[in-house]
Amino acid sequence: MAANEAASETDEFWIFGYGSLIWKPPPHYDQRVPGWVTGYVRRFWQASQDHRGTPEAPGRVVTLIERSFWASLADAHDSAPEKVWGTAYRIQADKVAEVKEYLDIREINGYTIHYTPFYPADGSPPIRTLVYIGTPDNDQFTGPQEPQALAEHIYVSEGPSGLNRDYLLGLEKALDELSPESGDAHVTDLSNRVREIERKRRGGELVVEGFDHPVSHEFRKVSSVDEQEETEKA
Repeated sequence: MAANEAASETDEFWIFGYGSLIWKPPPHYDQRVPGWVTGYVRRFWQASQDHRGTPEAPGRVVTLIERSFWASLADAHDSAPEKVWGTAYRIQADKVAEVKEYLDIREINGYTIHYTPFYPADGSPPIRTLVYIGTPDNDQFTGPQEPQALAEHIYVSEGPSGLNRDYLLGLEKALDELSPESGDAHVTDLSNRVREIERKRRGGELVVEGFDHPVSHEFRKVSSVDEQEETEKA
């Protein structure tokens, strides 16, 4: 549904969250409903210069891609669930304008407003919801990325809202808590790769150059010489 087909003032105002809105809800909501939308695929294909990265070193956050367009792309994660799980929030009628302004600030940086049917998990009738999407024509859209490179990028990125990897792992946890069937293989695979990077870094198997400086992170495996030098310095 086109972005200019906004709901009238007499309609209930609902927002669908498929990323951080799942566990960081908007203000002034009076109902939170788990469920899903269809016709889309969730991917970490949106650059984030304002929340989980910086203009100099953008992080990566999720967006929704129309399934028909996604199917035309070469994605290493070549399958995706028919349902994109998330949560819908009903906003108090007298706070709709305030929340819209809040979200326009929070979800800027390439995202635009769209409307889509949302299907509550309890089987109640579909709800028309507003959703923010970073479409492929916005300049922050990255398109398909090699999963390991993407996981490494997420691992080292950081912005005003915190560590990029906390966003990823927070999304995985939030999705798992919605329903036994609400997991997302793309999110889970990236989370597993990030946990493995952390395990190797802590175990000394992987060095992240300039770890305290997000703009200059580089990965390299630790050689036996490096291990010896590290032992001698300790």
